[in-house]
Amino acid sequence: MLDFGVVSKNFLYAHNSLSIKYSKDGSSIGGSEVFYSTFESELAETIPVIHASLAGCRIVGRMCVGNKNGLLVPNSTFDQELQQLRNALPESVKVQRVEERLSALGNVVACNDYVALVHPDLDRETEEIIADTLGVEVFRHTIAVHPNTSIVDQEELSSLLQVPLVAGTVNCGSSVLGAGVVVNDWVAFTGMDTTSTELAVVESVFRLNEAEPSKITSEMRASLIEGMS
Repeated sequence: MLDFGVVSKNFLYAHNSLSIKYSKDGSSIGGSEVFYSTFESELAETIPVIHASLAGCRIVGRMCVGNKNGLLVPNSTFDQELQQLRNALPESVKVQRVEERLSALGNVVACNDYVALVHPDLDRETEEIIADTLGVEVFRHTIAVHPNTSIVDQEELSSLLQVPLVAGTVNCGSSVLGAGVVVNDWVAFTGMDTTSTELAVVESVFRLNEAEPSKITSEMRASLIEGMS
């Protein structure tokens, strides 16, 4: 089962659970290029795919959280890793370290470009940093969406987030969605065991059949490449 990372509107940070790690120059360390090349082949013409680690860990999706406005990383992130991210992203995207006891930020914060759901035990200071850096309204919430989530809870969350919400699984019945699917405005990647029915749910709720890379995204990619050249 693939274990995916963080995706925002214009950037992708990917990792998996198969001992794959990438160095700063993009070469793989102890892993296969097949995983990386899957994302590269689908996205490289539109958005940059960034090889990264955080605090020496390859599980970047569990360690950070971000959107089009910013990226939050744990305080244990090395200076070199932080600088790599800042060099790779446009100046409009804030990259911020967070001093937080619950340091696996990807496990305790779920956000889009407008709102964030956070773990009830997160520090108030962390909540303020999330609101400021990601430019979102922050809600403390305890409900996790999984196949057994009641319709009432789904409707409550949908109303809170102002987006369609459905319960589902990936990888042939796994309810750990964050470890098996990553999606942006026009494409989704899932683990190899994901069934056609599960894929249909993903495509439907994210309206992927109606989407395509936007002109804005393409222009941002051109700007990024120019800035890194």
